[in-house]
Amino acid sequence: MTLSILVTGASRGIGAAIAHELAGRGHRIAVHAGRDAAAALVVRDALPGTGHAVVVGDVADPEECVRIVDETVRELGGVDVLVNNAGIFEAHPVVRASFDDWQHAWRRTLAVNLLGPANLAWLVARHLLDRPAGPEGGRLISVGSRGAYRGEPLTPAYGASKAALHSMTQSLAVALAPSGILSAAVAPGFVETDMGRSVLDSPEGDAVRAQSPFNRVATPEEVAQTVAWLATDAPLWVSGTVVDVNGASYLR
Repeated sequence: MTLSILVTGASRGIGAAIAHELAGRGHRIAVHAGRDAAAALVVRDALPGTGHAVVVGDVADPEECVRIVDETVRELGGVDVLVNNAGIFEAHPVVRASFDDWQHAWRRTLAVNLLGPANLAWLVARHLLDRPAGPEGGRLISVGSRGAYRGEPLTPAYGASKAALHSMTQSLAVALAPSGILSAAVAPGFVETDMGRSVLDSPEGDAVRAQSPFNRVATPEEVAQTVAWLATDAPLWVSGTVVDVNGASYLR
């Protein structure tokens, strides 16, 4: 069965890999970008299959979230699966950040990494609950982080936002199970994206790779394959799961 799937933050990196993996499995994708519509169009046009769309909007803005979901429903004819991938990672170490910078980082990070996904989850859940076909089969998948467990000393708001995202995922799993909706998440470690390349190519790169006994970091495709499994093929009984995708770099 072909599913209609909204992937946020899909104009690059992990989100683009998720969109490509899901499209390759025969599903229709709404490629979301916060601002860069051109980049999202490039991703969309490279996806296998047809019927894909681009939606643009700031997930930190509740009204924009409404528009993102409305446009996805209009373009794809509905939404079966939400992949909450959009997020930001901004350094604000407590030992160096000014109080103003500290407050800004917390406000913006929580708005993008937690409140945006929460609003999108509510909107998609309501769409599923209210659609004529009924909610059964709908899925809400979030991309969290191992930083929720091991701590993020340079970006504490990021770690806190991802911990809350995991908790929200599990709360929704319990609340939506009677309606047949699955809610689950992945918690990646360091991933080889364009954003991470500067670190991997720096003197710190060897130490980052050594965090895993495989002596490397994840590829976006490895995270995408796990997300795609949760979004489409995983049994309903994994609802509430947070899957570690960190190459045994952090065990809990």
